[in-house]
Amino acid sequence: MTSRNPLLSGILLTVLSGVVFATQDTIGKHLSTIIPVMQVVWGRYVVQTILMSIYLGSTGGTRFLRTSHPWLQIARGLLLLACTILMYEALVYVPLADATAVFFFSPIVVTLLSVAFLGERVGFHRIAAMGAGFAGMLLILRPGFSSFHPALLLVLLAAILNPVYLILTRHLAGREDAASTQFNTTAAGAVVMSLLVIPVWQMPDASTLALMLCIGTAGTVGHFLLVVAFSHGSASLLSPFLYSQVLTAAAASVLLFGDPLKATTAAGTAVLVGSGLYIWWRENRGRRKSLARPSPVEAAELHPHD
Repeated sequence: MTSRNPLLSGILLTVLSGVVFATQDTIGKHLSTIIPVMQVVWGRYVVQTILMSIYLGSTGGTRFLRTSHPWLQIARGLLLLACTILMYEALVYVPLADATAVFFFSPIVVTLLSVAFLGERVGFHRIAAMGAGFAGMLLILRPGFSSFHPALLLVLLAAILNPVYLILTRHLAGREDAASTQFNTTAAGAVVMSLLVIPVWQMPDASTLALMLCIGTAGTVGHFLLVVAFSHGSASLLSPFLYSQVLTAAAASVLLFGDPLKATTAAGTAVLVGSGLYIWWRENRGRRKSLARPSPVEAAELHPHD
């Protein structure tokens, strides 16, 4: 059925990629209890860079090593690295469900940045949706409540930095070879982490090394699934189905880590996801009515902190 329905194939692949990305973060949270976070991130970036190099080299030769915008690619890669470090540092202290939900505040920040830097107009409905999303995030953060953990602010900072990465990705689309952009997603981070990991390096045992390989492989597979998914439909149409990551992370948080699923977290996640879906619906509705310039939400072709 899916071969006759490309959109359905794209939806299923997007949902699956969200599950894979949640699995990646689950492994990352577990690894952070065994080895330093910097070493977890190092494994994550180095493994994906190696696997991506092998794939791109086998399919297109060495062209992925050439770039027309080296400084933009480096800046983009370092922004993504910062998001990853902030997220994994937070996962040491906070439930996976809470961190993942807060990170998905990014689509709302993308909308705000599109107004500030791209001059896009935002009507009452989208302003209301952004307000609801902010309220949902506050429910998850629970500021002023005794259960609030400051580490969630690290995730919030990552959610604010990630849209800048997405806008740079959109800026490079069409100006840069796609293979080069895919390679540079983690290449700069792999180099930087290979230096930063030296002072904290701990020799991993066989099982830890296997998990380090798994976290990098999961990132590569999740990214590949997303790229294939978006060949069946536009990023703006399929991106909302990445909310499967939030649901999978919530299940893993409760079942694997024994985290309680607080009512405020569940309510905040529902409001946050709902507001994101509404913004997506308004984006597509408006785009169908005009030939306006695409929103940077399209830049979700590359997953946050992959």
